[in-house]
Amino acid sequence: MNINIMLKKSGHNREYLNGTFKRFGYSLTSLMVVFLFFVLWEALPRAGIVQAMFVPPVSAVFNALISLAGSGELFANISISLQRVFAGFGLSIVIIVPVGCLIGWYKIFERFLNPLIQAFRQTSALALFPVFILFFGIGEFSKIGMVFWAAQWPILLGTISGIKNVDPLFVDVARTLGIKDFKLFIRIILPAAFPSIMTGIRLGAGSSFLVLVAAEMIGAKSGLGFMIINAQYNFEIPQMYSAILTISFLGLAVNYLLVWIERKAMAWKEEIVPA
Repeated sequence: MNINIMLKKSGHNREYLNGTFKRFGYSLTSLMVVFLFFVLWEALPRAGIVQAMFVPPVSAVFNALISLAGSGELFANISISLQRVFAGFGLSIVIIVPVGCLIGWYKIFERFLNPLIQAFRQTSALALFPVFILFFGIGEFSKIGMVFWAAQWPILLGTISGIKNVDPLFVDVARTLGIKDFKLFIRIILPAAFPSIMTGIRLGAGSSFLVLVAAEMIGAKSGLGFMIINAQYNFEIPQMYSAILTISFLGLAVNYLLVWIERKAMAWKEEIVPA
């Protein structure tokens, strides 16, 4: 019996090491691709293959980024943009996840609301920007409203899909054991639907950044989107690219943060090795 346990542990350890090496290999490959991209970005303008006036070397972009960070302008605009993103995105999570759970769990809600959902989710937030300005003005509420509108649809659809696709066997077994509706939902339905919900949240985060930048380009005097359009108007091309890179890094950081949260929340799914 002890030999069998030792063999199982040994096999698990080998699988764990193999998985670790594979993840390390993927990470190294990704870093090499990014490094090659930046090398090409530096080399092509200097070689005259692309016009440095429109695509400056990446070293010039990083110098502009350091200059903006040193003056405090970059961090001030990052703070403003993140406040807008987290306000709209956070509201969409708090409001839309429960709504999605209701629609996914109760078929009558889905039957009546699905036509409206399918119609409204096709409407671009940018197309509705004049409507948001009409109702909320050109202040913060219109931008937060646009972020909320763009983020809610991936979150809503991911939540509905996750709830609907829960294995009915889990529900039947839980009800057989006498678990009531609320506990059933908290203990069985939500954990089973959580990966799909998190996928929707991650997609919603990406949509939030995209829409916010566009909104800040159109009607704002601060934020990273304003930095981009203002740098373009003043033909400060390195500053423009530095703001674009900053947005990319922020979006990537938020995505990895959400992935980390998902892994921590779903740690119970990991295989338990017998002692």
